[in-house]
Amino acid sequence: MSVEADWFLRTFPDITTIEALLPDCNGVMRGKWLPRHKLEKVFQGEFKLPMTALSLDIWGRDVEELVFESGDADGVCRPIEGSLLPTPWASDDSYGQVMLSLYNAEGEPYLGDPRNVLKQVLGRFHNAGWRPVVAAELEFSLVHYDRRGIRHSCPVPAGHEPIGGNTYGVDVLQNNAAMLKEIREACEVQHIPFDGIVKESAPSQYEINMQHIDNPVLAADQIQMIKRLVKGVAARHGLIASFMAKPFENEAGNGMHVHCSVLDEQERNIFDDGTERGTELLRHAVAGCMQYMGESMAVYAPNFNSYRRFQPGAHAPTAPCWGYDNRTVSVRIPAGKSSARRLELRVAGADANPYLVYAALLSGIIEGIAQQSDPGEPIQGDGYVQAGQLLPLYLPEAIQLFQNSDFIARNLGKELQRIYSLSKAQENAEFRARISELEYTSYLERL
Repeated sequence: MSVEADWFLRTFPDITTIEALLPDCNGVMRGKWLPRHKLEKVFQGEFKLPMTALSLDIWGRDVEELVFESGDADGVCRPIEGSLLPTPWASDDSYGQVMLSLYNAEGEPYLGDPRNVLKQVLGRFHNAGWRPVVAAELEFSLVHYDRRGIRHSCPVPAGHEPIGGNTYGVDVLQNNAAMLKEIREACEVQHIPFDGIVKESAPSQYEINMQHIDNPVLAADQIQMIKRLVKGVAARHGLIASFMAKPFENEAGNGMHVHCSVLDEQERNIFDDGTERGTELLRHAVAGCMQYMGESMAVYAPNFNSYRRFQPGAHAPTAPCWGYDNRTVSVRIPAGKSSARRLELRVAGADANPYLVYAALLSGIIEGIAQQSDPGEPIQGDGYVQAGQLLPLYLPEAIQLFQNSDFIARNLGKELQRIYSLSKAQENAEFRARISELEYTSYLERL
């Protein structure tokens, strides 16, 4: 028996059900519930799922083209080290979970698995003797949703909309102290580096901060785990914790701001030159992020709703641009001590797959450095009005850029590029076929 499985079964004798979880290209958990006696088979490589499970659309439907051409062949699911843990928010103490990664029948990492794609991207950094250090700030909304529609979790008098969201309000955190305490305790049980929570600008919006770590694959694992954890704890309190990019029309959407620095073999930050400006390598990295941002937008903003975030005054950048300590740009260089000099990508939504976000960001960084790209002058003041060419603001445009991108094929791989493009095109076709309530109220009687 594997050491990890043996430890888990001895330590948690009351856990009878294991949730075997495989994150797909959307970041949605697929998999099965298994009895505890099947756990060892997972660690022996005997648990399988179709490889097309990774390319299901957001509703869990197959992309038929992929199913038929492959015969819907199985891949081997291997456990992710350290992910075999209890699920403390479950209805009782009988549930545990293990996260999986997918390999082909020959035992090689399947490169339609976003986790394996990220590991491949990291290989370029390791070959250069570099180690990326990353962290994320993850926004979410606490809401009620039923036949009356979506509503804020905060008390609102009937017929009234809240004015503002009490940004950084400590009293609002106190109002949800019991739930937030459970989130913190669950993070401790699951070894997730919770680094604090703040009230954000929309009435029901919060932000969880993750600690900086020098392993982007582990960081993405932890983002997947904390999203599931937050949703699970919120459900116990009768709420939906949503990472949907834009749940309310006239309020700020939910972003995932990603920070990145790079250490060399002597543990020195390659972006640090002892000044606020940073090194030329920092400028090259920023330029690479900007240069390939449009081609990566289908990753950073993966859903039909994602593009609702990119509205004037909605705190989401709409063009590739950069600046120092400026939250109106898409790539920000935060202020602080020079040893922590880093860049912050502010484009990605909370609905994005963290493996693919890190893969696209790191690919842009290393390509910008390799090409010694120039980002131009940093923007001072309002980046929304000073920036140049806009990013794709609709999903179809983003899909087209993604599927035709040599940058994506070169870095994320042709397999991921193809299955992701087909899945997203299928989702977009569904939205195009549906008639919205706004269309009826605008046209049905007037025309």
